[in-house]
Amino acid sequence: MRDELRKSYRGTTFLNIAISAGLTALLLLVMVENLALIEEAFTALAARFNVSSHAIIAKYTAMLMSLLGILCFGGMFLILQSSQAKYIRQITQAMDELSKGNLNIDVPVVGDDELASLASSLNTMADDIQTLIERERATEKSKNELITNVAHDLRTPLTSILGYLELLEARPDIDEQTRQKYISIACMKAKHLQGLIEELFGFTKLNYGKLALRVSELDIVQLLNQLIDEFYPVFDNNGIECEFSTNVQELRMTADGALIARLFDNLINNAVKYGKDGKMLIVKLNYAEPVVTITVTNFGAVIPEEEIPYLFNKFYRTEKSRSSTTGGTGLGLAIAKNIAELHGGSISCRSSIKGTDFEVKLRTDFDGDRENFKNIDGENDGTVD
Repeated sequence: MRDELRKSYRGTTFLNIAISAGLTALLLLVMVENLALIEEAFTALAARFNVSSHAIIAKYTAMLMSLLGILCFGGMFLILQSSQAKYIRQITQAMDELSKGNLNIDVPVVGDDELASLASSLNTMADDIQTLIERERATEKSKNELITNVAHDLRTPLTSILGYLELLEARPDIDEQTRQKYISIACMKAKHLQGLIEELFGFTKLNYGKLALRVSELDIVQLLNQLIDEFYPVFDNNGIECEFSTNVQELRMTADGALIARLFDNLINNAVKYGKDGKMLIVKLNYAEPVVTITVTNFGAVIPEEEIPYLFNKFYRTEKSRSSTTGGTGLGLAIAKNIAELHGGSISCRSSIKGTDFEVKLRTDFDGDRENFKNIDGENDGTVD
C-alpha cells in the first residue's frame, strides 16, 4: 500500500503527514508516561519563585505538550518532504534554463509520480524543440541547395531548346525533314522542362510545409488495385508483368488519399523506369495492426549498397540511370519520402540479386492534427535531406 501511495505526489504528501502525526503521537505518549517527572520540574520551579505549584502545572503542562507536538510534527514533516522540495527546485531550475534557450537540460526522472511525469515531459519537450530547430536549420540549408540544383536542371533542357530554335532561325533554307526533326526535339525538351517545373513545384510544397493535408478515410487495398489497373498500359508497353498480393481483402486507414496515390505512383513509375529489364514487378501489402507495410519490388539492375542512403535525396540518380532515356528528374523518390514522413511513416530500400525492394510503412490510425517528431520506426524526423 505504501508503494501505491508513493506513485502520486498527493499520496506521498499524505503518507508523510501520517508518519509525522504518528511520531508526534508517540512523543506525546512518552511525555504522558513521564508526566510525574514534568510535574516535579514544575513544582521545583514554583518553589523557587514562591508560586503555587498547582497553578503552574495546570497552566503550562498542556501548553508545553502542545508546543512540543507542533514542533515535532512540523520538523518531521519538513524532513520527510525535503527530497520532494529539492526535486521541485530541480524541475523549476530546468524550466528556467529552458525558457532562456538552453536545450541541453536533462532532469533525472525519479520515481513514477506526477513530478517524475513532469520531469519526463520536460525532457521530451526540450528534445522536440531541439528537433524543430534542427529541422529549420536543415530546411534553410536545403533551400539554398535547391536553388543551385534547380538552376542546373532547368538550364540543361532550356539550352537545348534554344540551340535548336536558333539553328532553325539561322538556316531558313533547311530541308523540311530536318526542320521537323529539330522542332520535334525542341518540343520534347520543352515538355521535359514543363514536367521538371511541375515536379519542382510539387516538391517544394511538400518539403517546405506549404501543402495542407486533406486527411480522410480510405481503403488502401482498393487504392493500390486501382492504381495498378491504371498502369497496365505502361506495363504492356514495357513487357512487364505485375503481381499484387495482400494479407487482407480490405483495409481502412486515415490519410490524404491524393498524396498516398502519388507516393505509390512515383514508386511504380520508378520501378518501371529502372527495373523494366527484369520484366516483373511485385506489389505486396502486409497488415500488422496498427502498421501497414507495402513493398514494391522490381528486378532491374542491383543498386550499389553505397548509393542506397542517397536514393531519397532530391536530384539524386544512380550512375547507371544518368541518361535522358529514363526521363527522370531525380525528385520522384524524394517526393515519395516526404509524403511518407508527412503521414508519420517511413520508406526504405534494399537491393540484391533477388530484387530491389522499396518498403513503405504507414500507420492506419494517422492523426493529421499532430506534429510528427518521429517516424514510424521511432527515429527523429527532424532533418531534411
